[in-house]
Amino acid sequence: MSRFDFSPLYRSAIGFDRLASLMENAASGTGNNGYPPYNIELLSENQYRISMAVAGFGRNELEITSHENTLMVKGHKEQEQNPRNYLYQGIAERGFERRFQLADHIRVVGADLENGLLHIDLVREVPEAAKPRTIAIGQAE
Repeated sequence: MSRFDFSPLYRSAIGFDRLASLMENAASGTGNNGYPPYNIELLSENQYRISMAVAGFGRNELEITSHENTLMVKGHKEQEQNPRNYLYQGIAERGFERRFQLADHIRVVGADLENGLLHIDLVREVPEAAKPRTIAIGQAE
């Protein structure tokens, strides 16, 4: 894969360092390794859902945190006291940490674990001060 040089963006843009960093990480392929698999679904104009396949993890083995514009999901599997002797082990039982970068004004509103899927619901709530407003045009005298 080619490496892109984002330094011109850093030199000419002020306040976009987070965006440049996201682009650089995406281009370099760093970050998440694909486990656990997930979907991001658009439920409506301002509602999203992240669904993660976390088969084998219980509620007490999962942790969801949201800080600034980062959503982090961690899974920690306790070691069994009596390990099993597998002939074939195709179900991953390793811990994980997955991070999602959230846009401004996106917040987590809930999470559910159902049938091995962790559903995390998000909503975009733009404050009134940031919404576009119409300016009335007066008549000059």
